[in-house]
Amino acid sequence: MQARHRRKPLHPRRPHEQFTVAIAIMAVIMSGGMLSGLLTSAAVPEPTSDHERTIPPGDPSNTTRMDNRRRITGDITPKSVVASSTGTVIANNMMYSHSSTLYDAETLELTETVADSVDLAEYGFEDRAGETKGAPVEAVFSPDGQYAYVSQYSLHGPGAGAPATDDCRNGDAIGDSAVFRLDVSSGQWDQVIEVGKVPKFISLSPDGSLALVSNWCDESVSVLDLAAGEEIREIPVDSAPRGSVILPDNRTAYVTAMYADELFRIDLVTGESEMVLETGRKPRHLLLAPDASRMYLTESGSDRLVELDPDTAEVLRVTDTGREPRTMAISPDGLALYVVNYYANTVSKFDTGTMEEIQVLEVGQNPIGITYEPTQRRIWVANYAGSIDVFDDTTRAEEMM
Repeated sequence: MQARHRRKPLHPRRPHEQFTVAIAIMAVIMSGGMLSGLLTSAAVPEPTSDHERTIPPGDPSNTTRMDNRRRITGDITPKSVVASSTGTVIANNMMYSHSSTLYDAETLELTETVADSVDLAEYGFEDRAGETKGAPVEAVFSPDGQYAYVSQYSLHGPGAGAPATDDCRNGDAIGDSAVFRLDVSSGQWDQVIEVGKVPKFISLSPDGSLALVSNWCDESVSVLDLAAGEEIREIPVDSAPRGSVILPDNRTAYVTAMYADELFRIDLVTGESEMVLETGRKPRHLLLAPDASRMYLTESGSDRLVELDPDTAEVLRVTDTGREPRTMAISPDGLALYVVNYYANTVSKFDTGTMEEIQVLEVGQNPIGITYEPTQRRIWVANYAGSIDVFDDTTRAEEMM
């Protein structure tokens, strides 16, 4: 399958109009106008020591167990939770709370509540002036932790189109949505990148130059050039694309087609896509081992965890999970894998060496997101019904007996 042409932007302009607008914007910036705080550079900075936190030493993660649960509540309905490498955690609260919430990884304190409201005219979409609300669903941090790219399930405001739903009942009438970029230090959205209809998962290339966004109702994925701040390619897959990973070559990616029960391999440069595996029911999340030697897949409809060879997409091992496994996380040493089981209200820990489930703990209602926070060696679980559970993962297994 070949890539589609890039969709027309919401604000089409002729070349001379682009030049005129650029001059006008520069004039406002030089005069200290309001846009100066919004139109920051789209370049993706390299990690620097100023933004790094030392990962504490500890025992191999397959020899430790989760304990000492703390629960975070508030005005949250977290669909996902993601940790940076620098001590910040973001939860994304969909249209039910219309916010992304930021937390300090050490203290667990809420540091920022970021409303999903923007005026698209301030981000280059002149025909969409006025308040637009998003619906934050998933996020990925830039390598240095300075930015979080947050997919918006849908947009609600001027020119938004028909409402978005998981069954895509409104078809082509559904408006395209966007990825918002959050400047973590300021707690402000500073960039909007248009993508397809009902974007869900977002993954980043290892070098931080590209993002891959699954467009649920377009049966496609968007490839984003983060330095340019724009979609450069739309690649067709199949029904309900969800999870994705990008391999260390920064070119090869895998994407699940959740309702087609298929796994696709795609080339981010040529836009070619190929179905490489018929999976069990509802393949949802993909995860790459830290050394990229293994790839893991949850099959939500089959209640299975699958280990794959990322070079060939060959199934290596399969093990059972709790009821409806959704998102996964992996420890930095690659020895432990953590899976949330949505209908079981549990989190499972697996030893990647044996694929054995070595721990199961109860969490809040409908656990849907999970992340490994490296600076404190903690597991954060997003419970869709309105809470986040945080576990230490440093206690030796023998001490739990």
